[in-house]
Amino acid sequence: MILLISSLTKVHNCVPALQEATKEVVKVCSSSTEAVAELQGQEFSAVIFDQQLLDSDPDEGHGVLKHLGTATPVYVNFAISATGRVIRELRSALHRRKWELAAANQEARQSLRNELNNTMTALLLSCETVLQVPELPALAETRMHEVETLAREMSSRLEAIG
Repeated sequence: MILLISSLTKVHNCVPALQEATKEVVKVCSSSTEAVAELQGQEFSAVIFDQQLLDSDPDEGHGVLKHLGTATPVYVNFAISATGRVIRELRSALHRRKWELAAANQEARQSLRNELNNTMTALLLSCETVLQVPELPALAETRMHEVETLAREMSSRLEAIG
């Protein structure tokens, strides 16, 4: 869903074209207060700001920015921009958002993989250390070998997906 913030009545004319171009529902808010309420209630992929609205009260714009969540901000001057330009700006922003989310996802996966690898390495070293203890009870030795086997399997799986 896309949120469009503008007090101009002519923005309603470009809503169908924006919906057609993005295959997303477009909601229009005429004030920052209304926009904040929408942002608190739902998640949006993009928020289109009318530059004139921001220029008239920059503080209100900053208030909306605090509630964006993962939505990508798009700044457009509807007084001078044709619908085609708005669509291009929006598509570009949505493409950038998709790329940024994919990069963040990949980075999070890599970070988790590294943390798990470090934990598995520590576990394997601990197993080796315990198994070197002289006169280790047979049952404890058996259990430690089982833990070591499981840790090696997990390490192998982490390497396979990494």
